[in-house]
Amino acid sequence: MLKLQRVSASIAGITVLRDIDVSLPPGQLLAVVGRNGAGKTTLLRAIMGLLPISSGRITLDGIDLGGAPGHRRTALGIGYAPEDRVIYPTFTVEENLRLPCEVLGLPSQEISQRLDRVLDVVPQLAPMLARSGAALSGGQGKMAALGRALMVGTRFVLLDEPFQGLAPVLANQYAESLRRLHQSDPALCIMVTESNRSLMRDLPDATLTLERGELQSEAHETP
Repeated sequence: MLKLQRVSASIAGITVLRDIDVSLPPGQLLAVVGRNGAGKTTLLRAIMGLLPISSGRITLDGIDLGGAPGHRRTALGIGYAPEDRVIYPTFTVEENLRLPCEVLGLPSQEISQRLDRVLDVVPQLAPMLARSGAALSGGQGKMAALGRALMVGTRFVLLDEPFQGLAPVLANQYAESLRRLHQSDPALCIMVTESNRSLMRDLPDATLTLERGELQSEAHETP
């Protein structure tokens, strides 16, 4: 289990996260909703080690991650899809998907197996594999970013505002991919941030509200 205990973080001297307490248990699809500027992106970046925390602890199975950098957290099975996608334009989609696993030094056979798993969850990526990153639309780039996060996210997947800007057809496809993922890998924890609660529909098992850097309440929990 990944736990944040009284985690605070600042950017340019301004406190963005305040005493965040949250647990990411296996098998849960957790939504964190809040208006723009509430601290959702900062929360995910703090979990990934891309932003230092000013106080508190982030632990994985009781082990303090401390100052562990982002690449080490990726090696622990945490995948991250940022809001701005960050797709390498001169690489093909397949190269973009394989890259984080190659950086981790995984065997080529395992990388191919992971790619097959990703294509089962996000079948829309299959016809895009040979396409360059530069040729993707914004929505297609978000699908590719999801696939890339799944390549390394064997225990946790963090998705930042994935539905923002998606056309209705792609939004439905994205939601279906999350449902397939949730059903096919019951031990995986998925955390999704969104500004617009309605875009999440009935996806999450639980929803938390982030307001001015504080987790306010659990909005709902489905059986």
